This record gives sequence, structure tokens and C-alpha cells, in this order.
Amino acid sequence: MKEERFYLVFDSNEQGILLRSLCDEKNAQLEKGKATDGIDELIVKVGKAPTRSMKVITRDDTAR
Repeated sequence: MKEERFYLVFDSNEQGILLRSLCDEKNAQLEKGKATDGIDELIVKVGKAPTRSMKVITRDDTAR
């Protein structure tokens, strides 16, 4: 059976916020003496995530 995958779309600003948040959480866990393996893996995944160009279509609901 295939593993289910999820895809999230972030702009570069949002990606930076996510990375900083993960680093802050990692530092908090280190201060408590807890393992940070899961957080480390997420930092690598977010940092090395591939980029794709996509077209964003917005809809103006006030025109109705």
C-alpha cells in the first residue's frame, strides 16, 4: 500500500517563518533535554523542498 503524501504551498516569506519557528521549537526542546530528531527532519524537508511555478487565480465575489 502506498504511503499517503500531503503537499503544502508556501511563498518564500512563509517558508522562512516556518523554518524560524521550527528552529525556535528545536531550541526549546534542547533546553528541556528532549530529542529533536523529528524537528531536524522537518527542517531539512522544508529547507530542501522543490519549487514550482504556478498560476494563482483569484475570484472577485463582489461582482455578483
